[in-house]
Amino acid sequence: MIYALKQEDRLVGVARFSNYPPAARKLPQVGSYIQLDVERIAALQPDLVIAIKDGNPLTTVEQLQAIGLPVYAVNPLDMQGVMQSMRALGDLLGARAQADAVVGDMQARISKTKARLARTSGRPKVFFQIGVSPIVSVGSHTFIHTLIELAGGINVAAGPTPYPRYSREQIIGLAPEVLVISSMERFAQFEQVKAEWMQWPAIPAVRNKAIFLAPPDLFERPSPRLVEALELLVRYLHPQLDQERP
Repeated sequence: MIYALKQEDRLVGVARFSNYPPAARKLPQVGSYIQLDVERIAALQPDLVIAIKDGNPLTTVEQLQAIGLPVYAVNPLDMQGVMQSMRALGDLLGARAQADAVVGDMQARISKTKARLARTSGRPKVFFQIGVSPIVSVGSHTFIHTLIELAGGINVAAGPTPYPRYSREQIIGLAPEVLVISSMERFAQFEQVKAEWMQWPAIPAVRNKAIFLAPPDLFERPSPRLVEALELLVRYLHPQLDQERP
């Protein structure tokens, strides 16, 4: 988000998985989202710490505040939340014009996507896998669920549990027509996971060869790039739209 606002010169440190744009990899790392190194953050002497409510532990935020570091927490739980967070950060960093430009681009691309989806009536059932062992998917209160719905799909794992676990037999019962696999930490294993799914032809997605390896950087981070994730998900769910003439 900070790079999208063109405020990257203010950054003094990032979380471990911050690798986009590539320049972010050169900054000092201060731990993962759920295991931040308070001493490391303090040593960087930031004027402000940007936290995320759905990830950074409240105890860590309180520790940072206790040593005198101001913390601003964003809460981008869906596409709308990302846009709200962008504008809030824009106001905070004196970059509201750039924030409005980013949000405007997001809104235009979402509108274009909705117009494309209006040409199709099908809503395929989707299983979105984010964990290998055990198999973990996404419930209703996640931004990936919102992406699935925006992309014209039905999340077969929808429900109150944010990250439900499943057996393969349960997934056969859910009968997903599209299976999307993503993992921020174990992406290298997922070609093997895809091959394992191919051994279960009772699943419609397997029979139709509708199994996709999704870039975790796009799908597992609530940022303006979620629009790119949405556009890619539409291609997974509705490949016939790419075959139509403009």
